[in-house]
Amino acid sequence: MSKFGELIDGEKPILLVFYEGVENDGIHRILNDVAAAVGDKGKVIKLDISKNPKLVEALRVKAAPTFTIYKSSEMVWRQTGEQDANTLIGLVSEYLD
Repeated sequence: MSKFGELIDGEKPILLVFYEGVENDGIHRILNDVAAAVGDKGKVIKLDISKNPKLVEALRVKAAPTFTIYKSSEMVWRQTGEQDANTLIGLVSEYLD
């Protein structure tokens, strides 16, 4: 868990997405679009739930995809289910300095 703390520590907003490993390319394309739009002002991180069971349990992730936004080590937004790139870009933009 200490690695997770280091991952979400910082002033830049982080869009952290828990997904299933065999998921279609749609979510990856959406996240690439978000990362391109946010640039170096934020981060987009994808975590495969099957490869991170302790973190999934600790954060009570029940389904994939689950989207979270962290800012200064705190979760500021969370949603389970499909999201489009424009919605995610808008949400992350709210937390940009």
